[in-house]
Amino acid sequence: MNKLLSFSIAGLIVFLSACTQTQQSAETQETPLTEEEMVALADELAHKFIMVDGHVDLPYRMKVKGFMLKKEVENVSVETEGNFDFPKSKEGGLDAPFMSIYVPSSYNFKAGAKLFADSLIDMTMNVAATYPDMFAPARTPKDIEENFKKGLISLPMGMENGAPIEDDLINVEYFFNRGIRYITLTHSKDNRIADSSYDTTYTHNGVSSFGEQVIAEMNRVGIMVDISHVSDSAFYDALRLSKAPMIASHSSCREYTPGFERNMSDQMIKDLAAKDGVIHINFGSTFLSKRSQDKYDELDSILTNYRAETGLTRKDSAYNVYAKQVAEDLDVYEDVKMAAQHIHHVVEIAGIDYVGFGSDFDGVGDSLPKGLKDVSMYPNVILELLKMGYTKEDIEKICYKNTFRVWNKVIEAAGELNS
Repeated sequence: MNKLLSFSIAGLIVFLSACTQTQQSAETQETPLTEEEMVALADELAHKFIMVDGHVDLPYRMKVKGFMLKKEVENVSVETEGNFDFPKSKEGGLDAPFMSIYVPSSYNFKAGAKLFADSLIDMTMNVAATYPDMFAPARTPKDIEENFKKGLISLPMGMENGAPIEDDLINVEYFFNRGIRYITLTHSKDNRIADSSYDTTYTHNGVSSFGEQVIAEMNRVGIMVDISHVSDSAFYDALRLSKAPMIASHSSCREYTPGFERNMSDQMIKDLAAKDGVIHINFGSTFLSKRSQDKYDELDSILTNYRAETGLTRKDSAYNVYAKQVAEDLDVYEDVKMAAQHIHHVVEIAGIDYVGFGSDFDGVGDSLPKGLKDVSMYPNVILELLKMGYTKEDIEKICYKNTFRVWNKVIEAAGELNS
């Protein structure tokens, strides 16, 4: 056979084969989901995967309502006015909200911080004891997995503000034994451990010498180091000092809030990820955009003048009706899309393995975005991620796998340090 003819026939066969494969591929390719199907898928995934939230302020919410004094707990077995309760959690697919044991900065340098933290831990444990068919304690990822199989909502705990350690390193292990699994090094003011992003005193220019010992002890016992709230210099000190991956339990991206040090810069997010850490995105509107921050500044000015003109206080119902209306008129709230955008931004600059949810529900007041007002609305975030092209595997990582990876590595590091 003529070589040229032979090559032509061979080429024709390859061409026809490719056409056939292309046709078969087109026939087997999934049809794009409709909006209704995508909504259903978002809800399905929210309930299929374990969902962890890095920061929910139920304990302090109960304290403010006086439950600590009454030695009982709020009835979260039914619908409440708060962002978190059992029915809302089940609706939204939330399985493991880290209960924030929040200690105000007024305790930073005085006695009573440890007792205050203990009282909130007691209340959290009482929630599980009062409603054992709904909630359960959790001290490890494995505990959460077991509770999930039983249909129980886990209540792991993180301590927001290291002030309860006071000036005694032995308290690090004490709080580990009480169930604390992360400690946010400081809060709104510099404390004995580190400088705060909200403070301008720069007491230690980062992490203090005592703070260095605290981080080492946290590594030894297996408590995650949480760098939400710390100054940039404190973040880099902690990153250098910690022998285990760290988390930001409830922070967002500074890219969308220029100058807001409470959020993390792109470089900080990359550096956290380089050490295998995870940033959990805060849902508060002022954490999500400069536009919302500016609108809230405008709202604050209007309401300050209104109180001065009317003599009303923040506790007056007439004032609250007015304030709510002005907030809506000014459109101060962000949208759930922006929360998803922060997650997407982390993925773009650092990767899919380094981001999770850290809502700050019941901690950011009325500033939550449209479509994300309480824990029942997690499927709305997942829906936005699906629209962006995120896969089921991606969403599973964001929901819990990324957090579990860090948590388990902290446990492993503690084992190695104690061997």
